[in-house]
Amino acid sequence: MGYKMSANLRVRIGVDVGGTFTDLVLVDDRRGVIFTGKQLTTHQDPSQAICEGVERIVREAGLTIDQVDGIVHGTTLVTNTLIERNGSCVGLVTTKGFRDVLEVGHEMRYDLYDLFMEKPEPIVPRPLRLTVTERMSAKGEVLEPLNENEVLESAARLVDGGAEAIAVSFLNAFANPLHELRAAELIARAHPQIPVTTSVGVAPEIREYERTCTATANAYVLPKMRRYITLLRHKLLELGFGGTLSVMLSNGGTAALSVAENAPIQMIESGPAAGAISGAHYAGLSDTAHAVAFDMGGTTAKMCLIENGQPEHSQTFEAGRVRRFRQGSGIPLKVPVIDLIEIGAGGGSIARLDRMGLLKVGPDSASSEPGPVCYRKGGEDPTVTDADLMLGYLSPEYFLGGELELDTSAVEGALKIKLADDSGLTMMEAAAGIHAVVNNNMAAATRRYIAEKGRDPRKYTLIATGGAGPVHAYGLAKELKIGRLIIPFGAGVSSALGFLLAAPAVNDVRSQIVLLDQATPEAARVMYDQMSETAVAQLIAGGADRDGIVMKSSVDIRYRGQGFDVEVELPANFLKTDFRYALRQSFEEKYKLLFGRHITDVPVEIVSWRLVASCPRPEVKLHFEGQQIDRREALKGKRRVYFAQSGFVEANVYNRYGLSAGTTIQGPAVIEERESTAVMGPDTTIKVDQYLNLIVEIEDGRGELV
Repeated sequence: MGYKMSANLRVRIGVDVGGTFTDLVLVDDRRGVIFTGKQLTTHQDPSQAICEGVERIVREAGLTIDQVDGIVHGTTLVTNTLIERNGSCVGLVTTKGFRDVLEVGHEMRYDLYDLFMEKPEPIVPRPLRLTVTERMSAKGEVLEPLNENEVLESAARLVDGGAEAIAVSFLNAFANPLHELRAAELIARAHPQIPVTTSVGVAPEIREYERTCTATANAYVLPKMRRYITLLRHKLLELGFGGTLSVMLSNGGTAALSVAENAPIQMIESGPAAGAISGAHYAGLSDTAHAVAFDMGGTTAKMCLIENGQPEHSQTFEAGRVRRFRQGSGIPLKVPVIDLIEIGAGGGSIARLDRMGLLKVGPDSASSEPGPVCYRKGGEDPTVTDADLMLGYLSPEYFLGGELELDTSAVEGALKIKLADDSGLTMMEAAAGIHAVVNNNMAAATRRYIAEKGRDPRKYTLIATGGAGPVHAYGLAKELKIGRLIIPFGAGVSSALGFLLAAPAVNDVRSQIVLLDQATPEAARVMYDQMSETAVAQLIAGGADRDGIVMKSSVDIRYRGQGFDVEVELPANFLKTDFRYALRQSFEEKYKLLFGRHITDVPVEIVSWRLVASCPRPEVKLHFEGQQIDRREALKGKRRVYFAQSGFVEANVYNRYGLSAGTTIQGPAVIEERESTAVMGPDTTIKVDQYLNLIVEIEDGRGELV
């Protein structure tokens, strides 16, 4: 029967709230058409841009708001709150003797040789970290009962101290959550106005440091997220929307709104996850086995590896790194996420000269307020978008389909005053330098990300999405020596489309350490029956049909005595057979892939048991309408465009909505659509496939694929 909601929801809207733009995609299953939209993000009240965008896209689709059956929503609000440290005042209640777990961490240095190494500030300051008497063993046995009076006294002190939310994280709560749940109940009863987060409620697994970080981070963003969701729901109701409002999670699945209201930390990477889902979709359409999904918006760029049509996943995420590429310099969160990297490189990234006179770009962004200089909204510092305009990549008259006219003369002045006068560069050299530096930043991050996984970027296809992605994809591919690009139709709003391509999904985990030799199907069945029951109930509550739910199981496994583990998928029929031999083989293969060897004389143990329950992905027919019905002459004219290897050259400029399937174009070429512009160099051949996507082949000087 499948997923009921996908069958019943005839009109759905995906909304991606980014740092610069709010992207929208409307899918009308009844007519089999798609409409797209883009609004500048309103940071003081993100719901304003959402509602304005929803009203507009519904009107352009010839519908009324009451005909919309569902909206899937993702936002950068959670991650921005953690990065900018503007969340709520949080108090922590923990086990006596473990008050400073947030500062002790792993007792490891992410940079051994930096005498002035900076660590991320704990979310909860020490005066708001209080301890109570209680103790569980690692096996879940009660060693010391919970002192309920101390819990009430601690909560009262925290509230008096200004706490707006409280996190409860006890040692070994993963083995037995009884004390945590009771403490949360007492606090909620005494202070009903204060939201309470338990560590087992958001990260029920081993390792108290990561579990406590996740609980406090969730509490930190919880009040702000609840206010935002309440306001958004109220405004949409005022517009007449009576359908289902869902959220995108970091794991690449969608879930009911209650997740955002209780565990918003699961949304920390919702927007980037949607971009990866979209990239995986286009990889599947083009039969591309190995791809890098590259999503560059106005504020950040995201890269994710797609293997055999699926994005890679991780069970941990590090937020708010002090050093961008230094693992261990951020706040570790136990949150299932699509495994990707994100750097401060977008259209709004600000260019400047450092103290040595060297050109730097990002990570700070002009965002949508005031925005790049060319927007004429008060921006004074030149950005990547400003440089792209000067290099001929963007049309001053056709940005956002002509809705926002770009000011070239203002950019010339900003480049001269801020960069050229002090650097000795010409204005165009400064613009070319900005473009080259941001491409190099993205290439360095991508190269490192791929190398850490033992892969070769030359074997991959680059799938470029986001408003700035198609502008920079060619330059990034040249840096990475990637010879094939895919630019999807409607690339500028692909993340919003990803929300509508994502399947409802629930992740669950239980930490129970057991030697592999002692693990049995009977014991595993007890564990997975509990997890399956919870996961199915959550999906059904969101409208899923039980018959369409698919379960995928895995374990975190390690050699006994090691501190960390690797995730290995369990065989499909593991509950019916003795899975131990097959699991050990799979573990050793993955271990050898990661570390170049495996060990034969050390016992293997399972640390955690994982379950992903999901529904079939909704089917979306890629038939774009609205702006896309424009079938005027494809060739719009010519424009001087800059390429590093050849300088300024005359390039044909094409109206993408006039390009039909089967069309072949030789570079250099600029291909414009409402939400983005694809820029391809002289050494490219561009073909339009049956889905109107651009398939680009890059050749080197010998006429061979790079």
